Amino acid sequence: MKIDLPGAPGHAMGEPRTYKPPAGPAASRVAYAAAHVVARSGTMGGVAGGGTTGGVAGGGTTGGVAGGESLDWDTTLAFRRHLWSHGLGVAEAMDTAQRGMGLDWTTTRELIVRSGEEALSAGGRIVCGAGTDQLPPGPASLEEITAAYEEQLAVIESVGAVPVLMASRHLAAAASGPEDYASVYGRLLAQVRRPVVLHWLGPMFDPALEGYWGSADLDVAAGALLALIGEHASRVDGVKISLLDAGREIDLRRRLPSGVRLYTGDDFNYPELIRGDSEGHSDALLGIFDPIAPAAAAALHALDDGDTTSYEEIFAPTVPLARHLFETPTYYYKTGVVFLAWLTGHQRHFRMVGGLETARSVPHMVRLFQLADAAGLFPDPGLAAHRMRAWLTVQGAA
Repeated sequence: MKIDLPGAPGHAMGEPRTYKPPAGPAASRVAYAAAHVVARSGTMGGVAGGGTTGGVAGGGTTGGVAGGESLDWDTTLAFRRHLWSHGLGVAEAMDTAQRGMGLDWTTTRELIVRSGEEALSAGGRIVCGAGTDQLPPGPASLEEITAAYEEQLAVIESVGAVPVLMASRHLAAAASGPEDYASVYGRLLAQVRRPVVLHWLGPMFDPALEGYWGSADLDVAAGALLALIGEHASRVDGVKISLLDAGREIDLRRRLPSGVRLYTGDDFNYPELIRGDSEGHSDALLGIFDPIAPAAAAALHALDDGDTTSYEEIFAPTVPLARHLFETPTYYYKTGVVFLAWLTGHQRHFRMVGGLETARSVPHMVRLFQLADAAGLFPDPGLAAHRMRAWLTVQGAA
């Protein structure tokens, strides 16, 4: 089967790589896929200009934000069941779900409740992001920021999920130094019902988070984070690091207190970080695990069996895909994630909340298609090729 692509006429579709769903989660690593949301067809709006999203660089949100009616709940929840069927946990209401880029708190709250109920029914693992995005844009006091976190924590804990204390744009703007982060997080950690996951999201994912933990010097910031964890280690399950810097992650991992996990959020270097070395390994909370879930699960089970050759062989073709998907501007990776979900048949359309489907260029998406095909990620190559042709026609690039 062949498809004519811009710059690559006669592209021959590859064979899919199929992986049998495992009997359960991998034993040697804890792994969560940060899951995307599926918009209702027809709920577009806000993003214009074919690739620019208003307010992102300044920490704002895209236009056209709607309430819970903006999501296709059946398809959104079906995708979570897909992830659980492969033994992966679901990281809900995180960056991949367009937190701060189209998904408002009203919708997020409903998403957390619905997914929490599904997790209970399916017996699937789930963590959920708690943030401060119900606050209006602009300045907020530390008291207001703490109260916003507390409101979201209460919703997450009410459904029995593990909270992820997400990095807050409001706190990044309000904090005068590491002591303000210690004050807010310390108050939150003192009251949580169960150990939580902390969250360090680098500015490549959200420019408004520059200088998080009180300093633009990453060594100073890491020291502040480690001091916080050391003081509250019994209340911290782990910390998710998304800095796209393998060496820095390994260094921080080795300095964590015993029993505190490091969940890699490094969508460039995940195979080596999860495999680890003689001094330890990272667990995973990754956006890339959304589109590569079957392969990721198979690789983790190979690692369980001590089969590092198969582990590397399974992950190898996904790395070029991931590096392209998360290329600069990294925060637009969600567009590619949803595009792949459509091409693989997990949803009926390619529409996103806030109109974010326009955020990547045609050449970017063409290359994404080629890399996903090379990784064998299309279970039905004919469907993928048909939908790609249709999309290129609409873009005027067929």
